[in-house]
Amino acid sequence: QVQLVESGGGLVQAGGSLTLSCTASGRTSSIYTIGWFRQAPGKEREFVAAIRRSGTSTFYADSVKDRFTISRDSAADTVYLQMNSLKLEDTAVYYCAADRSFRFVVTQVGGYDHWGQGTQITVSS
Repeated sequence: QVQLVESGGGLVQAGGSLTLSCTASGRTSSIYTIGWFRQAPGKEREFVAAIRRSGTSTFYADSVKDRFTISRDSAADTVYLQMNSLKLEDTAVYYCAADRSFRFVVTQVGGYDHWGQGTQITVSS
């Protein structure tokens, strides 16, 4: 089993920055991909970014490309999501998720086996 814990959420003004952390525990060696998703009130959960175990392959939703950066610290079993130039529409609960089956497609909610509890990001004007 794998457990995921997100941290770093909070309230930030538009144009500001935040960094989220996702720390994995348990059978972390079995994780192939870590993804970040978000869910705004009344909306479906959507893909934000993902990183493969190697750390050399990263993926981004078009809406966050050039503003968000995903990275990992293998020694700490932690994945980060650096979020810059935050917009009102970035307000959501952010979740990290782990794929233990190496699915080629990283953008689908159903492609992940384990989820964190989520952390709230609120961007104010």
